[in-house]
Amino acid sequence: MTNPLSHPRRAFAERLARRPILFDGAMGTLLFSRGVPQRASLDELVDTRPDLIGAIHREAIAAGADAIETSSFGANRFRLAPHGLADRAAQLSRRAAQVAREARDVAGRDVLVAGSIGPLGAAVRGPEREPTTAIAAAFREQIEGLLEGGVDLLVFETFSDLDELLMGIEQARASCDLPVIAEMTFGEELLAMDGTSPQTAATALATAGVDAVGVNCGVGPLVCLDALGQMGRPSAGLARSIMPNAGLPQRVEGQFVYAAGPTYFGEAVQRFLAAGARIIGGCCGTTPEHVAAMRQALDVAIAREQGTAAARTEPLGDGASPRAAMADRSSPGSAQEPPPPTRLATALEERHFVISVEIDPPRSVRIERTIEAARLLQEAGVDLVNISDSAMARVRMGAMAVAFGIQHDLDLECLVHFTTRDRNLMALESELLGAHALGVRNILALTGDPPRVGDYPTGTGIWDIDSTGLIGILRRLNRGEDQAGKPIGAPAGFTIACALDPTAADLDHEIDRLTGKLEAGADVIMTQPIYSPDQWERFMGRAAARWGDRLPRPVLLGVLPLHTARHAEFLHNEVPGITIPDAVRAAMHAAGERGAEIGLEMALELLTATRHLVDGTYIMPSFGRYEMGAELVLRLRASLTEAARA
Repeated sequence: MTNPLSHPRRAFAERLARRPILFDGAMGTLLFSRGVPQRASLDELVDTRPDLIGAIHREAIAAGADAIETSSFGANRFRLAPHGLADRAAQLSRRAAQVAREARDVAGRDVLVAGSIGPLGAAVRGPEREPTTAIAAAFREQIEGLLEGGVDLLVFETFSDLDELLMGIEQARASCDLPVIAEMTFGEELLAMDGTSPQTAATALATAGVDAVGVNCGVGPLVCLDALGQMGRPSAGLARSIMPNAGLPQRVEGQFVYAAGPTYFGEAVQRFLAAGARIIGGCCGTTPEHVAAMRQALDVAIAREQGTAAARTEPLGDGASPRAAMADRSSPGSAQEPPPPTRLATALEERHFVISVEIDPPRSVRIERTIEAARLLQEAGVDLVNISDSAMARVRMGAMAVAFGIQHDLDLECLVHFTTRDRNLMALESELLGAHALGVRNILALTGDPPRVGDYPTGTGIWDIDSTGLIGILRRLNRGEDQAGKPIGAPAGFTIACALDPTAADLDHEIDRLTGKLEAGADVIMTQPIYSPDQWERFMGRAAARWGDRLPRPVLLGVLPLHTARHAEFLHNEVPGITIPDAVRAAMHAAGERGAEIGLEMALELLTATRHLVDGTYIMPSFGRYEMGAELVLRLRASLTEAARA
């Protein structure tokens, strides 16, 4: 016999069978505690304060919730009418679902988004009760908005009139095949305001075709437990839910304070489960702290139920407890700690002399030779490799893809040159988020060469921002937010490098640019190639007035080994940012056929003479001659080893 349930309803039932689902706490309680006036339309805040609503959703997820409810409890035309918002019921419901989904996306956890639907208010009570058709239309309008926003299920909650609740469920069943949870609220005498008993409600709601029946709000956990008990044990295909208030409130200095604390709610979890509940949460007065306490207790119960010490199959962040995961909210949505530092950052912190070599991406769809070049350099002893980003505006494979391929195949860390030339602001941030997710976290922020110098001279650059602006974006991502101030789920862990030309004609201007980059958040300075210690000393002589005898960030000194006299003249005269002293060019002219060897020797002498002044080197082999780069790395490693022994 086939299962009559739709796929969403069947998947929900299977999820409940595997483990209980923990819902979030009260939205209104937190909004009021954060300065929202008592008489304000809370449902409108998804439009006017989506940042606040999203932050509350993320706090619930960080606390361990498996499901969050949309901020749409009163988003129906009758309850919105006093605020002049009756015609916006569908729009606000849709937006509430979108804000909740955005919070889920930022948090990066597989939580359900439940569309919250509350009673229609005075529209269904008293002599001026609205016609049945108007009541049905109001429910349908809100439901359709939630569906358009992308909710995973619907929650009818805090109903005290069974007929009204049944009308809402009828519209839900006519509109969609999503799971439906139906919850009523009962007083201390275990009757709803319309006189309905828990048992009567459960029977009628089961007939209406809901997926879970339960109790919420009320006067606290104990009364809700009694009401749930009277509903009877759950039957196949019909789960039980309980989401009580945090006891009765009292007004203290203009705020409602609830009696039942997080510890009490945590201790109540086992009783909720024993009463048959598979859906657990909180209503008025419950906070992320209540959710965290329930999460911890529920994990213990799940571990006992499954006969394993593993409390979660979906761990929070790095496996910390829900309370620990909530501890740091200095950045909106920062539910997790930043990732550990990159190996580059660690090496610099530990004062190792860092050696990096630049690799050009292939002008091909094949990456094998590039991977082998990286392997050669790894065996020679590099700490990382640099991946250029279509240098000289010549089209090559994307640097991010190459970096991921190398890190995946070789476990060799990469530093990606990332330009603002080819990407608008949105593309910059999108690509950086993807890079971080794939483990590419060392970024050299560059503006990039103009397209007219490369393969497509009629192409146009974008340059929404320059390299300093890109550094600022990376720094904000490291704080856990994008350029617009929206959270990204957790702080990123980029190591941010910036470029410096110590041979620039106008050193004061170059020093001012470097100052801006450091203030924007650069962690590492990488120089254009130099060919004489005098060039570095000249720069530092001018920079000393601002920073003293060392720059305020680690420096990787750029070295581009020369091959021939012609190579030296080309770089000096035709490549911007490279200045080769007369004596070095003369030496290359005198070298003749030994040009490559002399170039290596001069590069090693330069690094030997300056290694006490800088923190590492960035080697740029020309023309894809990675074997020459590997040879320089081998000689440099031997020199460093010898110096350490001396």
